[in-house]
Amino acid sequence: MSSPTTAKAGLPPEQHEEVSYLNDGHTIASWLLTGDHKRIAMLYLISTTFFFFLGSVAAGLVRFELTSPAGVVLESETYNKVFSSHGVIMVFLFLVVAIPAIFGNFFIPLMIGARDLAFPRLNLASWYMYMTGGILIMIGFIAGGVDTGWTFYTPYSSMYSNTQVSLVLVGVFIGGFSSITTGVNFIATIHKMRAPGMTWFRLPLFVWAMYSTSLLLILGTPVVAITLLLVVFERLFKLPIFSPELGGDPVLFQHLFWFYSHPAVYIMILPAFGIISELIANFSRKRIFGYHFVAFSSIAIAGLGFLVWGHHMFISSQAMYESVVFSLISFLVAVPSAIKIFNWTTTIYKGNVVMAAPMVYAVGFLLIFTVGGLTGLFLGSIGTDVHLTATYFVVAHFHYVMVGGTMLAFLGGLHYWWPKMTGRMYSEGIAIANGILMFVGFNLTFFPQFILGWLGMPRRYHYYYFAPEFQAYHIMSTLGASVLGLGFAMPAFYLTYSLFKGPKAPANPWNAHGLEWETASPPPTTNFLEIPIVLDEVYDFDPASEHEQDMADLEASENKSGDKH
Repeated sequence: MSSPTTAKAGLPPEQHEEVSYLNDGHTIASWLLTGDHKRIAMLYLISTTFFFFLGSVAAGLVRFELTSPAGVVLESETYNKVFSSHGVIMVFLFLVVAIPAIFGNFFIPLMIGARDLAFPRLNLASWYMYMTGGILIMIGFIAGGVDTGWTFYTPYSSMYSNTQVSLVLVGVFIGGFSSITTGVNFIATIHKMRAPGMTWFRLPLFVWAMYSTSLLLILGTPVVAITLLLVVFERLFKLPIFSPELGGDPVLFQHLFWFYSHPAVYIMILPAFGIISELIANFSRKRIFGYHFVAFSSIAIAGLGFLVWGHHMFISSQAMYESVVFSLISFLVAVPSAIKIFNWTTTIYKGNVVMAAPMVYAVGFLLIFTVGGLTGLFLGSIGTDVHLTATYFVVAHFHYVMVGGTMLAFLGGLHYWWPKMTGRMYSEGIAIANGILMFVGFNLTFFPQFILGWLGMPRRYHYYYFAPEFQAYHIMSTLGASVLGLGFAMPAFYLTYSLFKGPKAPANPWNAHGLEWETASPPPTTNFLEIPIVLDEVYDFDPASEHEQDMADLEASENKSGDKH
């Protein structure tokens, strides 16, 4: 059954399924010089997966070291470099990049009925900037690494560290321009290239989420880019910016860094919200309850995200009255997030829920992100934050939001759109089992860290022989990380296997609603052979409309059969 979303979307899939963006040119040059948003998205998928693998190896080393109160194989200096590389890779080369660059690139034009992004060459340039930044960061790790953590706090990063801070910061700086150009491209595309009939309130919620994320990218990324560049200048030229010894102010760095880095949390999670909205609507067979509220809550999160950076600085020299204001706004930013959770739950309620693999990941996201959001209130409250700052409670909260939230949504979206992206289906049973495995492994990994943090275990510590009672929690966490690692590795195998042995995917394997399902799987280079015309509302799962479509499909099939006779 196909959705009645469009007219003139193009020829039936079977008439052009042999010509797609995947086989329209097979040379390496045709990929490296492409202007096709779909190919660029696949380039991002390959490169971010590579960096994710490296970051995961570093995480595994950290968890292995912490199974013993006195460490296992690494020196403390090496341990500092390993957890720093894990943080830098995961934040700057995966979490901030993955969903916008892969799914945003691939599906925004398809969802709004466009043939490409507004600036195809700029889109390709963004991938080259991303790769240039990533390569510089890797060279910095190979040449000596960094031991500052992913936050690069001054004055240690600007004056005292003997590691490759400058080279890594230049890599992050260049990668930031990749994010800025992507955000500009998305905003221009959404504003100017929507198909006829695609009004703002017919946009899929994924597009709303990507629009909000793009605003954060272009407003916040320049701030952290220039801040990190100032650290490089202070290291190289001894300029008095952040180091007290030179007449600078280290708290200024914290203000500038967190002004971007708290919105960066929403850069990572807002796209995930968009994916979850698509999954819940299409696998509950219902329009999202309170569509307008969910859409505007994304804008509200983006706006409030710029006003809460000070809650990272309750124990700095920040004034008490400032801290009270930042604490209040931190609680307010939970409201639009709660709106999403409640509206998603209401959508599922009495829906015709289909527990396919993508929906399994979506349900896991709802449960884990709720825990992550609620524990964030402890860190937004001054009284509890003073006790919990710089402990494993912060580590657990961050990973519940970023890993449990962003990663589960990423994998849910990957399973949902994989047939459309590749034209192949995967093993549904294995995918569902893997979603359950990841949910168990994740909670086993990070829930013990809430307890560790509450008991006072500082984060980033290599040794904890002063409190050997922490060992049981660390071993439990490492065991969970092993299960979680298996959950991350399995999709790489069964999705790759599906490319060669999986059954061919129809244009709309999920009976989903949206323009991206109105074209072939995989899509042709131009997305649609004719510009689509949007005739109905987003997520219009009207049973009557579906019945009429079924009857139309049946009648067409009978007519075709009669013609043959």
